[in-house]
Amino acid sequence: MTPPSYTVSTPSSAPREQATAPALSRTRDRRMRFVRQALSVARKDLTVEFRTKESLNAAAAFAVSILLLLSFVVDPFAEIMRDMAGGLLWITFAFAGALVFNRGFSRELPNECLDTLLASPLSPSSLMIGKAVAIFLTLLVVEVVGLAVFGIFYNVRWWLRPIELAALCTLVTWGISIVGAVFGALTVNLRLRELMLPVIIYPLLIPLLIGAIEITNTLLANQPLTGYEWLWGRVIVVFNIIFTALALALAETILVN
Repeated sequence: MTPPSYTVSTPSSAPREQATAPALSRTRDRRMRFVRQALSVARKDLTVEFRTKESLNAAAAFAVSILLLLSFVVDPFAEIMRDMAGGLLWITFAFAGALVFNRGFSRELPNECLDTLLASPLSPSSLMIGKAVAIFLTLLVVEVVGLAVFGIFYNVRWWLRPIELAALCTLVTWGISIVGAVFGALTVNLRLRELMLPVIIYPLLIPLLIGAIEITNTLLANQPLTGYEWLWGRVIVVFNIIFTALALALAETILVN
């Protein structure tokens, strides 16, 4: 006589999968809504900016003027230009950027537009990131103009390493933009925000600008990147991650409270 066989029943994983699917769908929907809202804010700001060109013209004219004036001070064909080119370029872009992110949130003050945006279904974090994206794209246009002038009036061939230089400009410009957006929101209600914003921002940008200058000098000299430059590249990436995370986490505190 054969002994009876016993089977152990295990709970099916189907209900668990059915419960997980709606949660994943809701998370995906929230992310897509965040992206759409941020892009809507950026598109609105860029439409206004390219229609009026108030910040773009001012920043581009400032960058071109500084580069032109310094071309009369420093001999473009001197050997010292190899050590000064990166610093000259990024200091010019950083100061021109102040004219851009000063207008990021201040253009929303008339007619209480900022309060209207915050009262809308728009999330504060998507508003912050959308402003940063608009500043980022505007600054890239200013940098293209500045690089063109830089190549004409200085003995520097920046077009020899276009891919590396474009990647560096993208990373560094995003760092400048996200910091400008965060502190532009913090100082939007200050009476002297045009003076206070650069004073607050530029000390924070020191590690980002040092890394950009070091890597740019190597690229403009058409030298291979060594471990030293890659270390500064990692510093730039970490800087961007930290300030982007802070912008997302503190957006509601900065804008609403």
